[in-house]
Order: sequence, then C-alpha cells, then structure tokens
Amino acid sequence: MAEEQTILRGTVSAVVYQNEENGYAVLRLKTDEGETVTVVGTIPLLAVGERLAVTGKWMRHASYGQQFAADFLERQMPDGADEILAYLSSRAIRGIGPMTAKKLVARFGSQTLEVLEKHPEQLAELPGFSAAKAAQINEAFCAQVGLRRLIEFLVGYHLPPELAMRLYQCYGELAVDAVKDDPYLLTEPFFGADFALVDQFALAMGVEADDPRRVEAGVVFELRHNTGNGHVFLPLNKLMAATAQLLGLDETDAAQAVARLTDNDRLIAEPLSSLTAVYLPELYEAETQVAQRLRAMADAAPEEPDGLDEALRALPRRTHIDYAPAQTEAIRKAACCQVLLLTGGPGTGKTTTLAGILALLDELGQRAMLAAPTGRAAKRLTELTDRPASTIHRLLESQFDPETGAMGFYHNEHEPLDADVMIVDETSMVDLTLMYALLRALRPGCRLILVGDPDQLPSVGAGNLFSDLLRSERLETVRLTEIFRQARQSLIVMNAHAVNHGQMPVLNDTSRDFFFMKRPPEAVAATVRDLCHHRLPDNMHIPASQIQVLSPTRRGPTGTAHLNEILQESLNPPAPDKPQKQYGGVTFRLGDRVMQIRNNYDLFWRQTGGFGSGTGVFNGDMGVITAMDLREETLCVSFDDDREATYAFDQLGELELAYAMTVHKSQGSEYRAVVMVVSGGSSLLHTRGVLYTAITRARELLVLVGEAQVVANMTANDRQARRYSGLRLRLCAP
Repeated sequence: MAEEQTILRGTVSAVVYQNEENGYAVLRLKTDEGETVTVVGTIPLLAVGERLAVTGKWMRHASYGQQFAADFLERQMPDGADEILAYLSSRAIRGIGPMTAKKLVARFGSQTLEVLEKHPEQLAELPGFSAAKAAQINEAFCAQVGLRRLIEFLVGYHLPPELAMRLYQCYGELAVDAVKDDPYLLTEPFFGADFALVDQFALAMGVEADDPRRVEAGVVFELRHNTGNGHVFLPLNKLMAATAQLLGLDETDAAQAVARLTDNDRLIAEPLSSLTAVYLPELYEAETQVAQRLRAMADAAPEEPDGLDEALRALPRRTHIDYAPAQTEAIRKAACCQVLLLTGGPGTGKTTTLAGILALLDELGQRAMLAAPTGRAAKRLTELTDRPASTIHRLLESQFDPETGAMGFYHNEHEPLDADVMIVDETSMVDLTLMYALLRALRPGCRLILVGDPDQLPSVGAGNLFSDLLRSERLETVRLTEIFRQARQSLIVMNAHAVNHGQMPVLNDTSRDFFFMKRPPEAVAATVRDLCHHRLPDNMHIPASQIQVLSPTRRGPTGTAHLNEILQESLNPPAPDKPQKQYGGVTFRLGDRVMQIRNNYDLFWRQTGGFGSGTGVFNGDMGVITAMDLREETLCVSFDDDREATYAFDQLGELELAYAMTVHKSQGSEYRAVVMVVSGGSSLLHTRGVLYTAITRARELLVLVGEAQVVANMTANDRQARRYSGLRLRLCAP
C-alpha cells in the first residue's frame, strides 16, 4: 500500500495489548468498509466498541505482518445499541460489566450513554439500581470521559499519561487549562513529571526561554533533583551554574530567579561557613530544628535514676552475660544521657549491648520503644530483642495534613509518643526529614538512643545524618571496637572489617561462610541463577526465598534489571495457574518477590490475619504477590512485616521485582544468604562502602560472583561522594 498518510474509520473490535504506563496499544479495528485491520500506536484508555478516526501509515512488521501505525486519532463515542453494548461490556466504565450493560442497553437503547452522563436519576428506575449506585456510575462515566480527553492532550505533547489521574484529582475538568496556564506545575512533587519533558512541552506551548516561570522552575528542580543525591542544600554558585546549564541561559538569569524565590519564601538562602547555602524550606526547617533539638538534649543533665549502680551490678547475673567495659559504659550512659550514639561494626556486640540496655530499663521501670527505618530491619530488631519493634513511619502514624495538603504524621509535639526511651536501630539509613519527624514526636524528657554503623552507605534521602552526628562530637557516643571471639569464627565478619580498613578480603578460604566464585562477565548472570535455583537450595539447604541477590548497579548484563528477569523466569516461571500483568516493560506474576520503590502515604494495608490496619507503604518495603485479579485489575502484596496491601494495576509503577536489588536498596536489611555480583558496572559504584554494606547484609552465607580485580578495586576505592549538609556545623556552633 502507499506510504502517504491515510485515514481509517471504524470500531474497535478487540484490544490485543495496552500499556497503561505510556498508552501504547495494539488493537483490531473493524473499518466502515467491513475489513478488520491491526492498528498500533499511542492510544490510551481503549475500550471495545469505541469508534475511531485514525490517521497514519501502513507498515509491515517482521513478525506480525501488515499493520497500521497511528500518528493521531479522533474518538467518537459508540453509536447505536450494538456498539454501546460492546463498549460497556468491555468494563470501560467502573461498575458496569456485561450483565449490567445488557440491562442498560435493553432499557435505554441508543440513548444509554446520554443517560449515563446527563440523566443518571433514570438509572434508579431499573431493578437493582439505587440512587447511590446510579450516582457512582455517573461519576465514573464522567471521570472516564474527562480523563480520556486529558490523557489525549498529554500524550499529544509526549507527556506521560499517568499524570492524568493526579491532574484530574486536583483540577477536574479544568486540568487542561491549569497545565496550559503554568506547565511547570507538573514538576511539583505531587505530580513528579520529568523536568525535561515538561520544559519541552512548555516551550512548544510558547513559553519564552527566559520566562520567570521557567527559570524559577529550573532552580527548584535542581534543588529537588539533588536531594536524590543526598544534598540538603546547594551552594549558591553551584546552583546558579547548574540551572544556567540546564536551561541554556546566563547565570544572571538564575541569580535573579533565586532572589525572587527567596523573597517569596519559596527558598531559603543563608551564609554557612564560607559559602551561601540555598535550601528548600522544608529541608532548612528540618536541618535547623534537628540541630536545635539535639543540642538541647545534649545539654540536658537528667538525674541519675535511683538504684542505677545496684541494677548495673546485678545485670550480668540476670542476663547471664559478662559485658565488656565499653558495653557496660554504653548501658550506663543509656540510663543517664538524654541522647546517646552507639556505634560499631559487625561482631562488636551492638545487639548484646542493646539487650543489656533493655534489661536495665526494665529493671528501672522505664518504657522503651524500638524502631528502625525499614520493615525488614524492624522485624529483625524484633527477632534479636524479643521485643516489638516498628518502622519509624508506622510508629509515627503517617496521615494526610489538610492544612498543608501534604502527608504528615499523627504523632508530633501535640500528640507525642508514650515512651521514656526511644531506641532507633540502623540509624545510618535515617535521613534528615525522618529524624526531624521523630524528634518532634518525643515528649519532653524522653531519651533517645541511636544505634548504627557509619561505615555503611548513607541514607537514600537527603543528609548524612548519623555520620554528621558522630563527627560533630557534640553528643555522647560509645564506639564498640572489639570483635568478640565467636564473631571471629565468621569470615563474613572478619572480611567486612578487613574491607573497612582497606585490606583485601580473604577469597580462597572455602571452609566457612564466605565464598568467591571467579567468573568472566558473560558467565556471571548464569552462575547467579544456578546458585539461587539449584546449588544453594540443594547443597546448603537454603531456600531461594531466603537468598538475596545484590548488585552495585541496575543496568547492564550484571545489573538488577537483567538479573530480575532471569531469576523470575527460573524461580517463578509462567504457568496456567499464575496470572500475570505486564506494566512498563516488567511482568508481575503471582508469587513474585517485589519491592515498593517510593513512599505512598495513603495506600491502605491490613495486618495479615485481620488484626489491625492502617495506611502507608514505604520505599524499600519488600513482599510477595499473593493474589492477582485480572478482572478487577488488582493484585495483593504480603509484606515481610506481616502487612498486606492491594494495588490497582495503574499503581504498579510503585513496585519492582526484588529477586535482585542494588546494594543501596538493601540497607537496613539482613538476609540468610547473599549472592553479590562483583563484575561490570560503573566504576563510580565500585566503592569500599558498597562492598562493605553488601558483605554486612549476609547472616549465614555470602557468595561473591565475578572478578577478583573488581573486589580489589572496590576495597581500595574509599571515595565518598560529598553531600552538602550543614547539620554538623550547626551542632558544633557555639
């Protein structure tokens, strides 16, 4: 057929494939001439029975033959009873299935869609239709029509269609007008659109290159983007240079934008040491308040509890443990200091010390609460101490703040936690804003004990909190350095300490719990699959569900994306009784191990077994897909901390497969066995901190797969990316 643009008109007879993330679809179109053709292109929210006028070109696919590639289209609602019946029976409208569609079309015929949109009260005349149900169907129909128009507008400018739901939620029918008025609102955190795409759209809409809206959005984007690199602020000169480069403008334009933003209190600029630090307001408040509150706690001098010396003398008899001098010092300070930092590497007795602190607090009649940054870390803390522990988010009870329109926490200065002592484990993972939220929730006089290992990777969020606290030397600190005899039997422990001191780990000892398998890059993935599927389960009796694969990187043949594909195919292959759903190029299947990759404060969860419920699932939470309903378009994830949550299919962008994960994502977790890839990837990720963190994730067994030279390079590379943070300076200020 000819290559010129052609227009096809017809009715959708089948939807072969639909990608909810980007709107790409493959459909069968029955043309007005009676021919059925295959149409491909970006056509979001398709439904059988719709009428389309599609403009595009014919093409021949190597595998699927002749297809019509759509460049753009016009939609027409179904016309006639038969088309309307097919459209509604396809479940295009929530609340209407095939049986309901038959009732509606039998009663209203070709006027059915008009009734749904304009006269929903007539639905209540049908048997089984209440006024409430009629209103729900009307709302769903109108939202569907509005969303479809909005999505077509976004897709027409190459913006992701998933923005439509939140735009419609905020602006309703005025969403298109709101975006045209200020395209850069899409870069706000609530929408989270990619700045480059929004900028391209704005320029296409006629926004000038030096428009104040564009330059101010670029400044704010640079600050927000760099929180992902751990920075709490950016120096003014670096912020101006980065913004100017991003937008192709002069630094004077960026400087003027910063001045306007600070005048309007949208940014905070403050001299700090020898530079001018520019903050997002929420991070400035968090940093200054964390420093102020911790300084006040450090300066407080609580009275020594009655009977402390006697309780300390009796503690070894009660716990049947002979504490080392540093451990005894930590236990005493935990009862006397308002804030205490307890730190040490693997095998130095942090857990034993923590158990002693808890036993002493019991003897003194003081109530302690235990928390950790992630669900897996909280569960491990519970197992180690035989005490209930919670994630910090769950402890604080996340909730929507109607005053700010943002998510906050129930517990704060006005609703403090009922604890005499707050103990936080894995504090190296805690970012600045989460620590601020926790400090706000401590009642006056509550003591704080922070436990962690500063040599592990810093938090994913902004700040270098635990390291800053230690380096300030402003807070009472106990460092545990002695490796106990039992721990010395573990090559995992000894190699972790060797790496931390820049010494090459022992790779040729196969008698204990640390193994190295030399493999060229092209053989690494197959070896990892064999270890997880056969060798470790068969020879070491470690189930695949208790093995975690780690890699420094996401990309490449040894990155987590590829490893997850081959591990899923091996450990959870497709089967007739395993429903699956493809989203964004990833197949989610019943039985898959998955991870939440962003905070969702309003996702509902219930406790496994039916006891308790709440909202909030957070970045790093891991679980297994235990149910999937293709008809209702939902799946259920049971998380490691005994919660389960239901996801609609359009929320699957919040999940990723977790058979393999990056070392950064594994922080705060411990696994029975770890298989760590030491091959390929960027040299920027081959650092001592990455290797040390990976080694310390393994409890019983660690297997390194790859090249000894990569291990050597990582051990020698003590480069740490600088994070701009003013916390240490603020703590040390006179």
